[in-house]
Amino acid sequence: MKQAVEVYDTTLRDGTQGENVSFSVEDKLKITQMLDELGVTYIEGGWPGSNPKDAAYFQQVRDLSLRQARVAAFGMTCRVNGNPADDSNIQALLDAGTPVVTVVGKTSLLHVRDVIRATPEENLRIIRESLAHPKAQGREVIYDAEHFFDGYKLDADYSLQTLRAALDGGADLLVLCDTNGGSLPWEIEAITRQVGDALPGARLGIHCHNDAELAVANTLAAVRQGALHVQGTINGYGERCGNANLCSIIPDLELKLGCACLPEGSLARLTYVARTVAEMANMAPNNQAAYVGRSAFAHKGGMHAAAVRRNIDSYQHIDPALVGNEMRILVSDLSGRGNMLSKAEEFGLDLSDGVAQAVVAEIKELESRGFVFEGAEASVALLMSRRQPDYAPPFELVDFMVVVENRKGRGLFAEATVKVRVEGEELHTVAEGIGPVDALDRALRKALTPVYPQLAEFQLADYKVRILDGTNGTAATTRVLIDTQNSHKRWSTVGASANIIEASWRALADSVEYGLLHGV
Repeated sequence: MKQAVEVYDTTLRDGTQGENVSFSVEDKLKITQMLDELGVTYIEGGWPGSNPKDAAYFQQVRDLSLRQARVAAFGMTCRVNGNPADDSNIQALLDAGTPVVTVVGKTSLLHVRDVIRATPEENLRIIRESLAHPKAQGREVIYDAEHFFDGYKLDADYSLQTLRAALDGGADLLVLCDTNGGSLPWEIEAITRQVGDALPGARLGIHCHNDAELAVANTLAAVRQGALHVQGTINGYGERCGNANLCSIIPDLELKLGCACLPEGSLARLTYVARTVAEMANMAPNNQAAYVGRSAFAHKGGMHAAAVRRNIDSYQHIDPALVGNEMRILVSDLSGRGNMLSKAEEFGLDLSDGVAQAVVAEIKELESRGFVFEGAEASVALLMSRRQPDYAPPFELVDFMVVVENRKGRGLFAEATVKVRVEGEELHTVAEGIGPVDALDRALRKALTPVYPQLAEFQLADYKVRILDGTNGTAATTRVLIDTQNSHKRWSTVGASANIIEASWRALADSVEYGLLHGV
């Protein structure tokens, strides 16, 4: 039987302490629902005594029908020389109405003496009594031993006394915290083992921060020594360098260590959850994130792409579908024939080895001039299509002209003239726009829409410009990436030139050509 490990998600509390991370109450409720569907054991909703938003969350979360997760409210021990029954923070924990309360206390003498300024004996009292009070109210009580590993290194005996005080107060679980995130995996292993030996029968958990880029490794180290409860956040969000990343920890435990963390089949939702939480946090997803990143199973090198065509496991440590991700083959100046053949299969094209090699050579030459095709797969598809013997472009450029004027009484405006050939007929149109690229776009659409009415559904979704060699000043090469979409598809194209209008035209014309051929 697989060893069960509880997952405690603190994205909604510790995660929101990360810089630029913020969730509305509605966001927090939606994330709670997603985490429950993922199958985590606990969801820490926030600190009910700290702000109105968390108080509102705990009021509204009661209306959710959660199938798996238990919601926890987080708070600290009562004040020094205080009584938990009279403490506003402890009362707010109880008023939150959650089945689980998590109480954080001081386990390092440095913090006892310099932060809360209490005697060691008084700190033990407030830990014991602060846990006993909610326990007497019938709550499941989790004790977060803050700065435990640093405190243990400073005075192991006292840190163990704080854990015994928590157990005396009725703690159901002791969570050892590497709060400053500076411990090393072998330190975590040794100390967790020593705690288990000193407190036989106690349920142990682990809570790590990532200040030394070791939070995931430290979490796994603690599990190897008996911790059966792991805390962390989605995408590793959290204060300073972040918390332990559950999007790595969960698959590491399930797929590498053979533990059971989520219900059967739920792991495949992980990538969706990671990317949706990033979107709700208004944070750019980390493409290089293990397991769930867009690049986690992307193959760029020609040798790699050729190998995975022969055996998909040759350059992948797991099947990406296990975590809801997918393999991608990238095209660039590092590509080989295997990259092209794989991409051709994605696009439904049948390339010979000779054509594949020719496309590779063309891409290498274009990238030397500033093009980049990793994020412009529609342009790659066109390079392949144009080498098919029966390929007929939907239109051909004859010429274009763009004029930008600043006229008195009218201000700045742009005008574009475009002449294209469609099925042997030349179409000549003029259009004005806010800027030169807008004018070109309008003129091209004006010429082609009567022939291709579906063009009216195409929308410019994004337009990016990058200067590649700024030392050349205004003569620098400019790269333009354009994203276009219709009601059911989105595609990206690229252009590059020392002339920004030419670069924009290349990307714009490719976007229209691809959309007319494949945007269905």
